[in-house]
Amino acid sequence: MKKYLLKNVWILLSVVAVAFAACKASKEGSNNSSHNKHETISSGFHDVDTVNIVQNVIPVDQQAKSLMDLPATQDGGYILSPGFYEADFKSFCLQPGTPDPGSRDAYFRAPLTGYRKDIIETILRNSERRPNLEQKNVQLLLWSVVSKSSFDNLSYPVQATARELLTPKQIFELKGGTMGVVKTFVKTSGIANVNGDLQNLFELGSSSYELYEQVAVLRQPSNISRPDFKRDQWYKQPEGYYVRYFPNGYKNVKIQVYAPETCFDSTKLSTGNHIVFDPTSMVIVPAYSNAQRLGIGGPVVEIIRQVVKIEKSLPPPPPRKQPENKPTKQTKQLQ
Repeated sequence: MKKYLLKNVWILLSVVAVAFAACKASKEGSNNSSHNKHETISSGFHDVDTVNIVQNVIPVDQQAKSLMDLPATQDGGYILSPGFYEADFKSFCLQPGTPDPGSRDAYFRAPLTGYRKDIIETILRNSERRPNLEQKNVQLLLWSVVSKSSFDNLSYPVQATARELLTPKQIFELKGGTMGVVKTFVKTSGIANVNGDLQNLFELGSSSYELYEQVAVLRQPSNISRPDFKRDQWYKQPEGYYVRYFPNGYKNVKIQVYAPETCFDSTKLSTGNHIVFDPTSMVIVPAYSNAQRLGIGGPVVEIIRQVVKIEKSLPPPPPRKQPENKPTKQTKQLQ
């Protein structure tokens, strides 16, 4: 009996020690959450080069053409021509427990970084190629990834969506589980607590999308510390064209692209003889705001587009060495 009690006390002390270490690490990182390596999605406004944020690059009354009218690459990008374009795209919440984007939040593009970024990028990229998949099932899959929930707890439709979008190796990784015993005993505040609530919903097998949404999406105004960044500002890309984003909630974002004639100088072309804009597999982040970080998926309206195969320019192959004409036995005899 004593051995049994001592064993249980030892297990409890071990768990408390691990929990204390986790809480301490969480508190130490809370002062700089945007750079916290344990944060689910660490992309933030700190990744945006504010020097490239500009305004008034086109006349106010200029009408946009549809981005869908441009030819596409085999990877889903858009081959730009000079002009002003726009289209609506599906977007996905990547940071549960934060407010829905509001009309005051200015969004800019940032590289995707953080926990299992390769899996998140694959989901976003392949969802663009499979427009038949329900957006809510793709969103539930993303919430399960960022909340570190077990793949085996997902509903059959979400698991089926995962098998459409991910490789067997990635699904095997999701089945491994990452939370361990700490998730049962440690309760932290903010986003970490929201992720725990999402895990509980997946474990209970809830079939109500609205329940997940109530946990992940806060229906309250975001806190903006720098209102001088505006929604209509543009972000200049290295190739010389400009992009801006207008989220309509977390499910949809209007993307506008302006490509001036000057960026088509032959010395500035990025891929072969084309400038390609690829909105998917990236994340857009709010400027000095606690609003949600959003991943970009495929267009809301899918139409048949002209697909152009782009091959990167490669150096010409080396000339083949011609075989030497060695004299045969017969020619030697004739000589």
